[in-house]
Amino acid sequence: MRSTIADARDEPAEPTGARRNQDLDSPETTIARAALLRRRAYLRRLYARWYRWIAARLPPVEGEVLEIGSGGGFIAEAIPGTITSDVSPLPGIDRVVDARRIPFADGGLRAVVATNAIHHLPDVAAFLEECSRCLAVGGRLVAIEPWPTAWSRIVYRRLHHEPFDEARDWTLPPGGPLTAANGALPWIVLVRDRAEFLRRFPRLRIVAIEPTMPVSYLACGGIGRAWRLPGWSFDLIRSLEAPFDRLGLFARIVLERTR
Repeated sequence: MRSTIADARDEPAEPTGARRNQDLDSPETTIARAALLRRRAYLRRLYARWYRWIAARLPPVEGEVLEIGSGGGFIAEAIPGTITSDVSPLPGIDRVVDARRIPFADGGLRAVVATNAIHHLPDVAAFLEECSRCLAVGGRLVAIEPWPTAWSRIVYRRLHHEPFDEARDWTLPPGGPLTAANGALPWIVLVRDRAEFLRRFPRLRIVAIEPTMPVSYLACGGIGRAWRLPGWSFDLIRSLEAPFDRLGLFARIVLERTR
């Protein structure tokens, strides 16, 4: 996808191979996706649902809310005052932030939030250490990330361009900000290697891990394609899929700093 905001009305499907990888890491791709997200009513409703869920789980403590990997999202509209950030300077981003070195004082954050970002972090251990440091006592990391279930494994391994390797360690394959990824990374850290997680981050408590959305994100082609579906159809699909959330493509994750 080479579109910009100005010419993103009829975006082609994302290219394949090396060119796609180059394009995915281009700031122009994120800018085009931001325009797409605002124009596609279905996808916008889906993200708005995610943001409402995040907002409902923010803790009642003092401090700022920082989003990492903000990209083309619009969380600040749903949660006013959120500090948006990304690893690259982008339109609408408040700060350029490397998640391995979060530029906030010890205990200065009420929450760190993320949607579809943690599985792109090249050093997830450093990020969690920073969360443990920067969050106030009672502060939370609230995130929505890809998650392995019986259904999602089929989708991610056969229909999605990003790696989804449950056997890998906590590092990522080589790549850029978006092409470097492992969709299974949050599960690896929080479930497969939970004993190591608890040992390395004793101040972070796992409050919730809730699989969700087995169909609704897939139905619209995701942020890369965002097929034209009427906005009302998201609410219908979401109501029909909710009883099967245990098979979801994503998990809603809440970690809390305890001391």
